[in-house]
Amino acid sequence: MERGWFGWLLIGLVAGVLGKIIMPGKDPGGIIVTILIGIAGALLAGFVAQSMGYTLDGGFESYAAATGGAVVLLALYRIVMVRRVR
Repeated sequence: MERGWFGWLLIGLVAGVLGKIIMPGKDPGGIIVTILIGIAGALLAGFVAQSMGYTLDGGFESYAAATGGAVVLLALYRIVMVRRVR
């Protein structure tokens, strides 16, 4: 199934929730920011995968890539926000 930007947004919602489950804790932005980071991570993972020549046709690999992107962005977000709060 060909997935456009709307599909990656939906996968990003799931990835954001999975990212919150994988990296629990008190985030400065709460669950909404975590979901938005999941969407950004999904879009980033899709872009990086396509630029490297991989095709993410859906299924497990799309969710795994999106969740990985969400976890990376969530970790970066936590680092930046912790430094900003101090």
